[in-house]
Amino acid sequence: MTLFILAYLAGVFTIATPCIFPILPLLLARTEQPFRQGALPMLLGMAFTFAAIASLASVAGGWAVQVNQSARTFALVLITLFGLTMLVPTLAGWIAAPVVSLGSRLLRLSARQRVSKHSTTGVTTGSSLLLGIATGLLWAPCAGPVLGLILTGAALRGANIQTSLLLLIYGFGAASSLAAGSLLSGQLLATAKLSARWGEALRRCFGLAVVAGAATIWLGLDTGLFTRWSLVVANSLEQDLIVKIMDGRDLVGGSGALSATYPTLSDPLVAMLAAPQWLNTQPLRSEDVRGKVVVVNFWTYSCVYCLRALPHIRAWAAKYADQGLVVIGVHTPEFAFEKDLPNVRSASASLGVRYPVAIDNDFGIWRAFNNNSWPALYIIGADGQVRRAISGEGGYDHSEQLIQQLLSEADGVDVASDIMAVVGEGPQAAADRTNLRSSETYVGYGLGRTFSSPGGLNEDSPTLYRAAMPLNLNRWSLSGIWTIGSEFATLSDSSGKIAFRFHSRDLHLVLAPPSEGRPVRFRVTIDGAPPKADHGFDVDGQGWGILKDARLYQLIRQTGPIADRTFEIEFYEEGVRAYAFTFG
Repeated sequence: MTLFILAYLAGVFTIATPCIFPILPLLLARTEQPFRQGALPMLLGMAFTFAAIASLASVAGGWAVQVNQSARTFALVLITLFGLTMLVPTLAGWIAAPVVSLGSRLLRLSARQRVSKHSTTGVTTGSSLLLGIATGLLWAPCAGPVLGLILTGAALRGANIQTSLLLLIYGFGAASSLAAGSLLSGQLLATAKLSARWGEALRRCFGLAVVAGAATIWLGLDTGLFTRWSLVVANSLEQDLIVKIMDGRDLVGGSGALSATYPTLSDPLVAMLAAPQWLNTQPLRSEDVRGKVVVVNFWTYSCVYCLRALPHIRAWAAKYADQGLVVIGVHTPEFAFEKDLPNVRSASASLGVRYPVAIDNDFGIWRAFNNNSWPALYIIGADGQVRRAISGEGGYDHSEQLIQQLLSEADGVDVASDIMAVVGEGPQAAADRTNLRSSETYVGYGLGRTFSSPGGLNEDSPTLYRAAMPLNLNRWSLSGIWTIGSEFATLSDSSGKIAFRFHSRDLHLVLAPPSEGRPVRFRVTIDGAPPKADHGFDVDGQGWGILKDARLYQLIRQTGPIADRTFEIEFYEEGVRAYAFTFG
C-alpha cells in the first residue's frame, strides 16, 4: 500500500517538472470544452495508455519498442494536426467535414432532436479521448526514484498486475494534478468572460503552444533536454517524499523496487539456510542465527549499486561481530557469468567480503523474501522479525542506529551510539547525485534502450554498425561488426567501438573477455582525448586498460566540472562482450 501511495504522489509531482511541458498545451487547449467532455476523457486516455505502454515496454523485447515508435509517430502527427487546426480554422473545417457529414446522416435517421446533442457530445468526448491516447503514447515522464523502482521491478519480476496497477496509479497521479490545473484554468477563463475576438486570439495561442510542444517531441527534447532539467527536481522531490512517508523505516536509493516487510522470518529463513552453496563458511544452520540480530544483503558482484553499499555492510560486520551481529550476503546473479561459482568466489575475495555468502543462482531465496532489487537489506531482530526492509542504496545511518538498538535489546547491554563514517574507494565510492543525469543503460536488446547507430539494431546477427554523429545525451552507438544478443553485445571483428553521451561524475561498463585467461586491451577517450586526470579506477591517464575478468569496470571518474561528455571505448580483439552502462 505504501508503494501505491508513493506512486500516486510521485505522479502528482510531475506537474512541477519540465518533462510535463510538451503535453501541457494539449490540456490547456481543451479548457474551452466542459471538463467532463474535454479534459477528463483526455486525462483518462493518457493515464490508461501510459500504463499499458509502460507495462509492455518493461517486459517485452525489441519488437515492442519498434511498435511503440510507430505509434508515437502516428500520435505526433495527430497532435500536430490538432494544433494546426487551432491555428488555421479553415483546416479545422476541412478535417471536420467527414464528421459533420456523418452527424447529418445520423440526424436524418432519427426524428428526435436530442440525437444532435448526444452526437455532438459524443464527438467531443471521442476526440478528447483520442488526444488522451496520443498523449499517453508520447508522454515521457522523468524517471525519478519512484518510477525507476517500478520499472526496474517490472523488468526483474516480469509481467504482473501489481506493476500495471502501479503504473496506472502513477498516471492517475499526474492526471490529478493536471485536472486541477485544467479546472483552475477553466474557472479563470470563465471569470475573464473573453470577447469573441480575444477568445479566438487565445485559441490561436493555444494552437501555437500545441505545435511547439509537438516540435519539442519531434526534436527529442522531451527525452533529452527536458528530462535532464527534470531529473534534478524529480529526484529531490521524490527522495524527500520517500523519506517522509517511510519515516525512517524503509529508505530508497538507487536501482530496484520497494520490498515488503514481513511479520516473521520463518519461510524466508528456511529458504536461505537451505542454499546449496556457501562462501566463507560451512552451510549455516538455524542455531547459527537463532536469537541473533541478522542483516541479510541481496547483491550481485557486477552491480554498481551493490558495490557502493558494500563498504557499509563490511564495516557493520567487523564492528558488531563481537556483539552478536550476523551478516549474510545472498548473491543472486543478474548476468549469466555471475552464476559461475569461481567468479563469485574471486570477486568476493577482491571486494573484501569475508562474511557468509549464500549462492542463490535459481532465485529461490530472492522469491522467498519477495525481493525485487539489487541491493536490498533486511534487518532482522533477535525475535526473528524483519524490522526494516530497504531497497537500493541509502539510509545507512538509520540502519546502523537500528542495528545498535536491536543488539541492545537482545543482550540488555547498551551498544556504542557512534555512527561510523564510511568512505568507499573506486567503484565503491558514493555517487555524486547532484550531477547525475544519466541512468543505467543495457546493451543487449532484451532491456536495451536509446541505441542510436544509423539503421537501428539487428537482433542476434553480426552487423556492421556505424557511429551516430553527433550523439544526443544518454544515447549510445556501436562502430564495427557486433552481434547484439538479448543480454549483451559481442564484438564480431578484430576491433570495434562503443560510444555514449553521458552526464555524471563516474561511468562504468560491465564487460567480459572472450574467454577466461584471455586478456584484451582496450582504450578509453572522453570527448575524443585521453581522460588524463578523469580516468577511472580500471584505466590509466592515457585511457589504456586490460579486460581480464567478467565484471564491472570503472572507466571514467571526472575531477573537474561535470558537463555533457562523449565517452568512447575501443577493443582490439574479437569476442569481447558488453552488458550494461551505469553511472555515479
